[in-house]
Amino acid sequence: MFTGIVQEIGIISNKEETESGIRLEVKVSKTFLNKLEKGASISVNGVCLTVIEFKNDIVSFDVIPETLRITNIEFLSIDSKVNLERSLKFGDEVGGHILSGHISCRAPSKLISSDDEIELRVQCPKEWIHYIFHKGYIAINGASLTVANKTEDSFSVYLIPETLNATNLSDIKDGDSLNIEVDQTTYAAVKAAEARFEEN
Repeated sequence: MFTGIVQEIGIISNKEETESGIRLEVKVSKTFLNKLEKGASISVNGVCLTVIEFKNDIVSFDVIPETLRITNIEFLSIDSKVNLERSLKFGDEVGGHILSGHISCRAPSKLISSDDEIELRVQCPKEWIHYIFHKGYIAINGASLTVANKTEDSFSVYLIPETLNATNLSDIKDGDSLNIEVDQTTYAAVKAAEARFEEN
């Protein structure tokens, strides 16, 4: 489990095909790897990945085809920036909201800048927009954010300077695909309501 508070921006140092998908290597600070163990979970752009090995300032993951199909890891290249968060431990502060690291969908986006604010607008697939609500939680590339606006096929959030500095969202180009995880509590509530409605 994760909190959606990005702890570090990593840099893709290597990406190569394997028999079971790809091997992804990410350059991080040595302090980020403090007390890390092989087999631990790390959120990479919101995707829960298992640590295969780590050495010095490089941590490696194996990514299977299904994960590549659903997430934007497929589009990462050498020197791409990724949001990183180590898994939640008992007693840790939950500064954002609880995330599973299981991506709901990937969706194209664009940044819209004005004099006093930056809006991130996401074109969300219709099968998932149903679970997104105004002022509700949403995770974008692993960052916990609050939904500011919603339409039938899109939603947007506003990015404060701290979020722009602490995440890779400041580097978004028009059309870039972002990893979206809907709030699991909201998802469960909507599913329960739908089930009760169908019963009646």
